[in-house]
Amino acid sequence: MQSKPIEQNKILLSRDGLKKVQSELRELIDVKRPAIIKAIQEAREQGDLSENADYDAAKNQQGEIENRIAELKNIINKAEIIEENTSTTGTKVKIGSRVQILDLSDNEYYTYHIVGEVEADPDNNKISNQSPLAKSMLNKSVSSTIEVHGVENPYKIKILKIEN
Repeated sequence: MQSKPIEQNKILLSRDGLKKVQSELRELIDVKRPAIIKAIQEAREQGDLSENADYDAAKNQQGEIENRIAELKNIINKAEIIEENTSTTGTKVKIGSRVQILDLSDNEYYTYHIVGEVEADPDNNKISNQSPLAKSMLNKSVSSTIEVHGVENPYKIKILKIEN
């Protein structure tokens, strides 16, 4: 019996991440798109379009909005929700886990939330499941000591706590 192939085109999102993408899409469609269409109409009414900076700027902005709408629709269509476990501690690191580690190179403690690429926000300790650190932690358990590769200077970490 063959196992089901993993869907390569899926985009991993938490429920909150999906809500944020949907909210941004609604804002673009319901507010920003109509506003830019109005700005284009007003710029057209000014006359000669060949030297109309307002018209050119509005058309460029319209292109950016339409591209972002298409991108968000694609994300929503390919979204796969990361199911969050109801237990507070997990046995293995997975996408959606919050992991406390000890960086053995600087003896500092860090906590990271492993998320899909779309939700990654390193400034807020949300790291992509595709990052070298997250890849090294996936499927590991508490007390594991791991060497992180895929960076200029590989380093070791120890997993102290896993919350799912």
